[in-house]
Amino acid sequence: MAPISKRLEVGKMPFVQVHLLEGRTEKQREEIAKAFTDALVKILGVPKEVVWIQFIDMPKSHFAVGGVLKSKETK
Repeated sequence: MAPISKRLEVGKMPFVQVHLLEGRTEKQREEIAKAFTDALVKILGVPKEVVWIQFIDMPKSHFAVGGVLKSKETK
């Protein structure tokens, strides 16, 4: 197999950002990363080694729905 730098072509390296409210576990992140990677490999036909996934935690005080901060939301 060619080195990864030789396999990368413009437009072939999917980069996915996943924004999540704080509190997800490492196991959940691993499952999401695997599921997204598997889907992109199948749909786009790229090798899994070129799929990049970035998780971005959002504090509940930094996200609102309907004008209400998630940190202030009652359950």
